[in-house]
Amino acid sequence: MPADDKGRLGIRPGDRAKDARRDRTPPAETPQNAGRTQPPRQAADAPRAKKPAGRAADDGARTLREPAANEGTRKPAAATGEKASRKAAPRRAGAAGAKTVPLRPAANAPARPQAGSAQDAASGERPRKAAGGQPRAATGAPKKAASSRATNPRRSSADGAPVRAAPARPAAPAPRRKPRRKFSFVRFVFRMGVTLTLLGIVAVGGIIAYYAATMPPIAEWAVPERPPNVAILADDGALIANRGDTGGRAVTLESLPAHVPQAVIAIEDRRFYAHPGVDPIGLARAMATNLSSGQLRQGGSTLSQQLAKNLFLSPSRTIERKIQEMILAVWLEIQYSKDEILSMYLNRVYLGAGAYGVDGAARQYFDKPAEDLTIAEAAMVAGLLKAPSYYAPTNNIGRAQARAAIVVEAMREQGYITDMDALVARENPATVRAPKVATSGGYVADWVADVLPGFVGSITEDVIVETSVDLELQDLAQAALQDTLDTEGAAKGVSQGAVVVLDSGGAVKALVGGRKYGDSQYNRAVDAARQPGSAFKPFVYLAALEDGLSPQTMRIDQPLQIGNWKPQNYNKKYRGPVSLQTGLSLSLNTIAVQLAMEVGPQAVVDTAHRLGVRSNLQPNASIALGTSEVTLLELTTAYVPFSNGGVGVVPYVIRRIKTAEGNLLYERSNGGSREVLTLEHAGQMNQMMAATVTSGTARRAELPGWQAAGKTGTSQDWRDAWFVGYTAFFTAGVWLGNDDNSPTKRATGGTLPAVLWKQLMENVHEGMRPAELPGAPEAAAATLAMDVIPADDPWNAPAVSTAPPGADAGVARGARGWAGEPENAGGSFLRRLFGG
Repeated sequence: MPADDKGRLGIRPGDRAKDARRDRTPPAETPQNAGRTQPPRQAADAPRAKKPAGRAADDGARTLREPAANEGTRKPAAATGEKASRKAAPRRAGAAGAKTVPLRPAANAPARPQAGSAQDAASGERPRKAAGGQPRAATGAPKKAASSRATNPRRSSADGAPVRAAPARPAAPAPRRKPRRKFSFVRFVFRMGVTLTLLGIVAVGGIIAYYAATMPPIAEWAVPERPPNVAILADDGALIANRGDTGGRAVTLESLPAHVPQAVIAIEDRRFYAHPGVDPIGLARAMATNLSSGQLRQGGSTLSQQLAKNLFLSPSRTIERKIQEMILAVWLEIQYSKDEILSMYLNRVYLGAGAYGVDGAARQYFDKPAEDLTIAEAAMVAGLLKAPSYYAPTNNIGRAQARAAIVVEAMREQGYITDMDALVARENPATVRAPKVATSGGYVADWVADVLPGFVGSITEDVIVETSVDLELQDLAQAALQDTLDTEGAAKGVSQGAVVVLDSGGAVKALVGGRKYGDSQYNRAVDAARQPGSAFKPFVYLAALEDGLSPQTMRIDQPLQIGNWKPQNYNKKYRGPVSLQTGLSLSLNTIAVQLAMEVGPQAVVDTAHRLGVRSNLQPNASIALGTSEVTLLELTTAYVPFSNGGVGVVPYVIRRIKTAEGNLLYERSNGGSREVLTLEHAGQMNQMMAATVTSGTARRAELPGWQAAGKTGTSQDWRDAWFVGYTAFFTAGVWLGNDDNSPTKRATGGTLPAVLWKQLMENVHEGMRPAELPGAPEAAAATLAMDVIPADDPWNAPAVSTAPPGADAGVARGARGWAGEPENAGGSFLRRLFGG
């Protein structure tokens, strides 16, 4: 059978050699095949269908030998002598009379080369030989050839008996399977661990990529500028307070003691200088600690991550925020050095009590700059990072000291400090030292921060503001207010107050906006508008003097009615004819209303505005009694021209503004002052208001050895109590009342405010040489001269000039010697006040 036919019939390649040998051996002549001849094989060069070029193998029909009737099981060639006959028999000739059975090749079957064919010759390969030296048939057909020959119905003898096929070649033994490996739990766990780790890495990477895609493009990432700090200094250069979002100035690592950043690193991020922004080791350590303790004791965030959160993200605790925090931390590490990241962190981190940055915390808790922090203090500041409000020493000093001890031990373990340093720090823990002006300087600082943009515009860098405030006077004003309220406030139904102290040039030397800044930051001295009551009457009397009256002009104190309004005196009694000086010193309401109606309410309003009142005033009859609201600062400012001889002032607190590098941004000039009343009228007003202190409603404000003047004020239903007084050096205003505008327990301006004013001004003028008020001596002499003149029409008495004939008002003011050297003071206090 040709090889291609066998392949199409499914004969195995291993059977081809056997078939070739069988085909070459002529069958023995038997009675069944006698006379039968096999047709000759197809010539080798006969054309073949669908054969590749060069292939000249004989693919013609092959003869299948029919077994003899007596042929039994096939025997080996050596036993039957078939081997020799096979050698002698021609390859293409069959026995005489043998029956041939041609097999039709399949139309689509590929041609297969025969052993020794032209294809072999063309390829140069030698045909493989069988054991007897004959070429072997080509192999490669499937191994089911024997089975095909045994069952193919086409293979049969002439009489229909099936032709017996050669027995199949025994199959090769199956390869021996390796013994199954014994199950190992350790190997299973290891493999599962590796698998889960890889899956986890892929999952984490996918999550990070997802949340990173939700962030802005990297090109838009930028560290926001640090909020500028405003350092507010007193007139001697001492720090009053810091304002801005940080609460402290920016510091550099080089300027700080080494133990300050070391304390932060030891307790927050020990591997800060080793990790790339995210610390897997620290995170694993924190997780192990938290799992072993059963509670959240350590966090895995690095300083870089904390800085990224503070700069870019909200404080919400979500997976998205945490992943974005890690991405931004790595970005920070790429963009900045470790020292730059640490410096940014130390200057921006929140440390409780409104303090941002280590300098703000140092000043808030220890009243010193960050450069002066000790090891114990640095440990306490670093301990605040875990929970600033919880560990703030102002809330619980014991808790803060215990936390600081943990930080000290961490510093010792990391080798930042010695055992002796740690022992000293633990045995001498830090204690809180509140800033000297913590309860009052805040009002000044807030006011400065509010008005600062009007001087320099938008602030984009740290600035230093030098003010006119004297810290000694500030402390005195705060102490006087608190002492008065603590001792008599409850009895009089007064809970709040405010104090303002100005010098004769309008500089604010002290300003207290409330009882305690920590409890309420509302500035009652600058922002609270209240009815001044009788403290507004000096503007009525000044308008009358400028209209031609004098302190000795007489008016009748009697019941008065204007329309439906009937003004009454405080005690509802009437004195009859009185002088203007008496009417002002005793604060008679009827006299003030009569004068306002004489000169006109608008003239009173214009006079008040000219002297310094800025609030909107209603020009009606009740303006004489102070029914229009004003602030304490503007009312006190309007009294200053009385003390300096008639020069109007604008209250100021800022003297100079410069950047942290020293570049000057603003400096106040001394020009712009103008005369708002004559020296003559200033002297007359000083005479009348001095009588208020010596014999009138403000007798509790009298200063022994000093000529002082002022005016009390009480609003309707005793809601507000005022006293504004002055000497030749200072003008001070006091307001007491309640924030809810509720009535006091009959507190008047001549009671608590006058007492507070006296306590404050006695301390302020201690050691100073007394000076007379401008124009007051001349006014007093004129009064004595008029007392001997019969007063037939005293309420129409002409005004008497107190200025020397032909004297210029400016010359008279310049002749005053009220800025002399203070007695027994060594000149230090006065020089601090006036720059001498």
